[in-house]
Amino acid sequence: MKALVQRVSEASVSVNGQIVGQIAAGLLVYVGLEKADQDADLEWLGRKVLGMRVFADEAGKMNLPLGERGLLLVSQFTHTGDLRRGQRPGFDSAMSVSQARIWWPRVISFFQTRHHQVATGEFQADMKVASINDGPATFWLDSYSRTADKSFSASSFDNP
Repeated sequence: MKALVQRVSEASVSVNGQIVGQIAAGLLVYVGLEKADQDADLEWLGRKVLGMRVFADEAGKMNLPLGERGLLLVSQFTHTGDLRRGQRPGFDSAMSVSQARIWWPRVISFFQTRHHQVATGEFQADMKVASINDGPATFWLDSYSRTADKSFSASSFDNP
């Protein structure tokens, strides 16, 4: 599971000219689901996103967590695109649409049960995303790097 996380002053997602998800200041999170994803990938990625301390404190340092700010989740299968060979991305590692249709609500539920203000895009829709990046501050998360995270234990995040 991969995610591009952007700190934003505001963000919204529109489908067919109608806003379907919107936040003020917070995090805009583009999530890419992969064939090999398991519960531990969602737990690791979710814990990382919700625990990120990327908002400025009184001294102007990135030190504050998400807190009361919004979270906008957008399904983004193109994160799984492989451009190592050729010019056209390959999506062999992307989760199938039928599996992603099952997983995407699980991703949303994970965040909704742990954070009060969660907005989303629309799965498999042609979305227009508008955002004002704050900083900019943009971060890349890949759950397959979790083996390097010695502090992670799936059981350590069981209780929200």
